Amino acid sequence: MLTLDKVFNAQVVLKDIIRKTAIVRSYGIAPNCKLFLKPENLQTTGSFKVRGAGYKMAMLSDEEKKKGVIACSAGNHAQGVALAALKCGIKSLICLPDNAPISKIEATKNFGAEVCLVEGCYDDAYRKALELKESKGYTFIHPFDDENVIAGQGTVALEIMNELDDIDAIIVPVGGGGLISGIAYTVKQIRPSIKVYGVQVAGAPSMFNSIKSDKIECLNGVQTVADGIAVKQPGENTFNLVKKYVDDIALVTDDEISSAVLALIEKQKMIAEGAGAAAVAAAMFEKFPVKDKNVVCIVSGGNIDVTSLSRIIERGLMKSGRSARLLVELIDKPGQLTNISSVISSCGGNVTGVHYERGNTSNINSCHLRIEMETRDYAHVQLITESLRKEGFKILDQGEIL
Repeated sequence: MLTLDKVFNAQVVLKDIIRKTAIVRSYGIAPNCKLFLKPENLQTTGSFKVRGAGYKMAMLSDEEKKKGVIACSAGNHAQGVALAALKCGIKSLICLPDNAPISKIEATKNFGAEVCLVEGCYDDAYRKALELKESKGYTFIHPFDDENVIAGQGTVALEIMNELDDIDAIIVPVGGGGLISGIAYTVKQIRPSIKVYGVQVAGAPSMFNSIKSDKIECLNGVQTVADGIAVKQPGENTFNLVKKYVDDIALVTDDEISSAVLALIEKQKMIAEGAGAAAVAAAMFEKFPVKDKNVVCIVSGGNIDVTSLSRIIERGLMKSGRSARLLVELIDKPGQLTNISSVISSCGGNVTGVHYERGNTSNINSCHLRIEMETRDYAHVQLITESLRKEGFKILDQGEIL
């Protein structure tokens, strides 16, 4: 049974396993509130997951340790289990979905674990891990639906409340619900006035749907850049704890998460994976009533593949109006590109790409010009668009006039 004593015990047990992640005051990311960041992306394994895994491993019996452990994960829990097992001298086997970032797979191997890649998502890896548990006699380390794991995650709340006195709200990313269950339970036992908000991504709203329908629901599929919280179904323990202690849950989009990843890089010089930036996205796009409040966002992880990061940054630039594309229909004659470039330049835009197309217009003498630009924001894009239109250029979008 989850108790506050267990969370405090976890804090003691984990002191030699985890790294203390000092809270950071953030400016310019969410101007409507006073924003603080709990940077669990700087944790020992790049994620909060080592807390729950470490405490669970410490609570195993000698017989369980002798047989070894098995776990499943989208990546971060895998590294937590692998590191804890390494410190305890225990054999570990980790089942990961085959679409997990290469960086997470390699990091798990580097901590000494054996890796089994499973076709599909987290839930498919979960079923495979249960099969191997039965056949090999391993102890299964659940990534979220285990009271010792939840207690370990609850140490995040203890650190926040120990470091900050005046907190109005804590925003937490939600996958299976282990982190928010531990935080919400601990917070409500000690400072019940603090609001605890959960954030899921629109492409994987398993806990969101379950809470709204008042019963555990399983999604048919998940699709999101936030692979760390791409879970089809919440656990029974986590569902009940979230239902009892969490004040509200909201959804963010992949575009909003991409904007948050970009903001953390630019404003805080901090790298977060998609799931790690979900709470920040909720604060940025005002998903909860936290105006003028003191808000702590959990940056839950930073284990992101470099190629994925570049795609997310590009998406974030588009979402924030920092990058834009225009489709211009014009008469095919000399000097047109020079005139368009001159207008964009006079407005302060920077052309980064041009693609010329013929044969796809209604007028035989016309052509399409696709232009990629660096811009300041949406207002800047609109200024350039209107300036081009005033000069007589026809601005299109997917063949339609803007």
